[in-house]
Amino acid sequence: MARPKLAVWKFASCDGCQLTLLDCEDELLPLAGRFEIAHFLEASSAQVAGPYDVSLVEGSVTTEDDVARIHDIRDRSRMLVTIGACANAGGIQALRNFADVEEFRALVYARPEYISTLARSTPIAAHVPVDLELPGCPIDRRQLLDVLTSVLTARRPALPVHSVCQECKVRGTTCVTVANGTPCLGPVTRAGCGALCPAYGRGCYGCFGPMAQPNTDAMVASLRANGMPADGVARVFRTFHAARPEFRAGAEKGNDDDAPA
Repeated sequence: MARPKLAVWKFASCDGCQLTLLDCEDELLPLAGRFEIAHFLEASSAQVAGPYDVSLVEGSVTTEDDVARIHDIRDRSRMLVTIGACANAGGIQALRNFADVEEFRALVYARPEYISTLARSTPIAAHVPVDLELPGCPIDRRQLLDVLTSVLTARRPALPVHSVCQECKVRGTTCVTVANGTPCLGPVTRAGCGALCPAYGRGCYGCFGPMAQPNTDAMVASLRANGMPADGVARVFRTFHAARPEFRAGAEKGNDDDAPA
């Protein structure tokens, strides 16, 4: 029986989510035996023509060429999975959506007239239908493996929708906000990272995006009560997931100087 064709595509990103696949180590060779890796330039220059059974897409859309390319990939993919915060919500580069892109271009590039870019960094789902979103910055290798094995077994992957706080409880990590007053987005952030930052005494940065039905109003009040200024609250909600409506609402409320401190 023919192996499913797997393609991995890069848009505007740091490559970290693609590297997570290469970092699967012991599982990588068995996966390569079950899938035909048809396109994955991070790993090989070999390319096999589509259509593809599953496409993993990393990165956000930032140029006109990106728009055309993602439509072409969608047309050739039976299943399209976005991997990581950039593909799901614009990523860190979406911070430019709140600034002057022309000013950035002039400051960064010696010859800005040769740089073609859109005014905004947008998620893949803003342009084409997406079958599944895998959260994280970068994604979690266990969740990635679950998604790939679910393709082989024709089942829905078991991705968590609860908060990072539950992961802190599971691993016995003391709440950094309760114990130390450290600002933490754990109560509104989707689990999947293993509560890595709180385990080392740091607050969650929200890189896995919003959990199901997050209470962002309460989160804003907590951040302000723990000393975070209004512009700081807006910044932490925008850092990884500026395009998520739930976090966008938190940023807008946090940026309101009349919000409770």
